[in-house]
Amino acid sequence: VTMAPAFRLSLKAKVSDNMSHLMVDFAQERRMLQALTFLPVPSTPEIDLTESLVADNCVTLAWRMPDEDSKIDHYVLEYRKTNFEGPPRAKEDQPWMVVEGIKTTEYTLCGLKFDMKYMNFRVRACNKAVAGEFSEPVTLETRAFMFRLDASTCHQNLRVEELSVEWDATGGKVQDVKAREKDGKGRTASPANSPARVVQSPKRMPSGRGGRDRFTAESYTVLGDTLIDGDDHYWEVRYDRDSKAFGVGVAYRSLGKFDQLGKTSASWCLHLNNWLQVSFSAKHANKAKVLDVPVPDCIGVYCNFHEGFLSFYNARTKQLLHTFKAKFTQPVLPAFTV
Repeated sequence: VTMAPAFRLSLKAKVSDNMSHLMVDFAQERRMLQALTFLPVPSTPEIDLTESLVADNCVTLAWRMPDEDSKIDHYVLEYRKTNFEGPPRAKEDQPWMVVEGIKTTEYTLCGLKFDMKYMNFRVRACNKAVAGEFSEPVTLETRAFMFRLDASTCHQNLRVEELSVEWDATGGKVQDVKAREKDGKGRTASPANSPARVVQSPKRMPSGRGGRDRFTAESYTVLGDTLIDGDDHYWEVRYDRDSKAFGVGVAYRSLGKFDQLGKTSASWCLHLNNWLQVSFSAKHANKAKVLDVPVPDCIGVYCNFHEGFLSFYNARTKQLLHTFKAKFTQPVLPAFTV
C-alpha cells in the first residue's frame, strides 16, 4: 500500500488528556484498508494432453486450473516451433509467439503445416490485476502420416499416381509399366522406391507381391505403401462426384488377389455405389451396414491400431459416419477400390 499525498490530509492529530504525548488517529483509514479485498495471484494452469488434439492443420490445446478461481479474466498462450522432442530447451532459437485474451480453457491454433516436427506450448492465467506463472511447457508433435499409393499392388484396370487412382478400362497399369520400361526405369519404379524420396520410412513397404496379378478379376483394388502397426493415424480421401463406385478403408497386406474390400475378414471399408440409386454402406467380412447419412465430399479415416478402432468421418463437419471395432492381428495398409 502506497500512501498518496491526498491521503495525508485526512489524518487528524489527537492529543492525550494529560498532554503527555501527541498521536495520529489512524482508525478511519485502518477501517477502510481492512475493508479492501485484494486479488490473489492466479494459480498456474495445467495443460491437459489427453484433451489436446493435433489434426486438420490445427493444434487444439486444452488446460485446467488446479483450483477454481472465479476472478480469472483471461489466459495468455505462448507457442513456438522447435526441432526437438521432449521438454522445451532453455536455449531455443525460436521466439515465443503470444496469443492474448483467451476467455476459455482451450484454444485452437490454425493455419499450421504438418511435418514441421514439434511445437512448444505454455499458458498462464490473468485476472484484472496480475498475471500468474506460466504452466510447465509441453511439446506436441505435428508429424504427418504420409503415404503413397503403391502402383505395384493395383489391378491392371486402374491408373495409379502417387496420390490418386482412377479407373482406366484400357488397362492403365499395362500402359504405366510399358511407359516406365521405355523410360529405362523398369517395373520397380514405384513411389515406394523412387529416387525422389530421400528418406525412406521403416514402415514403407518394398513390394513383396508385385506384378500385374496382385489384384485381378473384380478386385479393383490398390493399397498404400506404408504399414500401420501402432499409434493413431488419420488421412482424408476426396473423390470425383461422378464416380460410380468406390471403397475406402484398410486391409491386411495378405488380402487375396480376388478379394474385394469389405467382403473378407481381412479388410474394412466404406463403400459408395452410385449407379442407379445411391447406396452408402460400411462393409467387413461380407456384411454390410447401410449408412443413413449424406455422402460427404471428403472422408476422414482414423485408425487407432492398438485399441482396434477404425472410424470414418465427414472431414468437413467432423460428423462420425461409422466405427468398426476390430482386433487387428497384423499391420494394415490404407486400401482403395475404384
